[in-house]
Amino acid sequence: MIDLKVLREDPEIARASQRARGEDPGVVDALVAADERRRAAISRADGLRAEQKAFGKQVGRAKGEEREALIARGKELAAGVKAAEAEQAEAEGAFEAAHRAVPNLVDPGAPVGGEDDFAVLEHVGTPREFDFEPADHLDLGLRLGAIDMERGAKVAGSRFYFLTGVGAQLQLALLNMAAAQATAAGFQLVVPPVLVRPEIMAGTGFLGAHAAEVYRLEADDLYLVGTSEVALAGYHADEIVDLGAGPKRYAGWSTCFRREAGSYGKDTRGIIRVHQFDKIEMFSYCRPEDAAAEHQRLLGWEKEMLAKIEVPYRVIDTATGDLGSSAARKFDCEAWVPTQQAYRELTSTSNCTTFQARRLSVRYRDENGKPQTAATLNGTLATTRWIVAILENHQNADGSVTVPQALRPFLGLDVLKPV
Repeated sequence: MIDLKVLREDPEIARASQRARGEDPGVVDALVAADERRRAAISRADGLRAEQKAFGKQVGRAKGEEREALIARGKELAAGVKAAEAEQAEAEGAFEAAHRAVPNLVDPGAPVGGEDDFAVLEHVGTPREFDFEPADHLDLGLRLGAIDMERGAKVAGSRFYFLTGVGAQLQLALLNMAAAQATAAGFQLVVPPVLVRPEIMAGTGFLGAHAAEVYRLEADDLYLVGTSEVALAGYHADEIVDLGAGPKRYAGWSTCFRREAGSYGKDTRGIIRVHQFDKIEMFSYCRPEDAAAEHQRLLGWEKEMLAKIEVPYRVIDTATGDLGSSAARKFDCEAWVPTQQAYRELTSTSNCTTFQARRLSVRYRDENGKPQTAATLNGTLATTRWIVAILENHQNADGSVTVPQALRPFLGLDVLKPV
């Protein structure tokens, strides 16, 4: 949820943010009205309660007919208090709904526009010139005995798959390399639940515009996570965390699930866009004033991991209309995929400022010991999709794949050979 202080001081900031997102600024006006109504209802209920308390003392001192009249008046006051409290509860419920309907305020530095209006910040590496016709990752995976889409579909349906043999080994090696880097950088490694309660999923902002992407288990009223960001954001819900020594960092290793609603016919070949994948996700809690610097650090760790798999990539500053409801700013790293002649996303890091922490009541103590809302950030360190970039960029004419140098100690192989 956005900071009400900003809303009350200058609601135009929130309206401008909505326009930059390409969304309705009317939700801001609805929130302003709901806030005013809530505050008026609280004031009215408080006033009536105070009057009722003072009136009670008069009844205690009165006698005879005066007492009877005061008792009757007291009943009227009690009814008025009850009605005012009901109005307050209704106003607070409407305010909560209106508050949750407003996305995070976009960072003024983010490029304005839709999905294709990102800004390219840098290119790293040069796409390889092949002296043979490169195969795509699925053909390579089949030759290597690494990917089985046919049996994945037989067992679970379309966009599911088996990683087999060196494919399974490659994923484990990649994620272990990411885990080693994260722990060396001071992150606490976590294997979180992949099922979360509705209040945790809603708290991270994933039940808004992107609710159709989330798998729900109705019988248990639980949701399957699309990223361990969800569980890690909820890890310190309703707590005061100690940020005295700087940001508190976690690296979550989990299986992730996404419905990919509305993406039919797009990237259906292979394992680029699938319903289930594994990922290591960085997650940071920090003071709001430190969030921008922490965002750059997360991006730096992503770039460090990409250097280890030796693929060309670019860094983009995601446009405001493609941020999602929680992020104020987002940087993606996109690797070159030779057979597509295009850059495809491998990592994403978002600064969610205080938006998630306010919804989940995650706080820290400032220098005066007063609780304040923390900031949260997240960033991808490795996922199953990285296998696509590794296979395609490091393939050889005979169908084998040269393993990147940094990955070899984790995989125990220098070359993946066709079977």
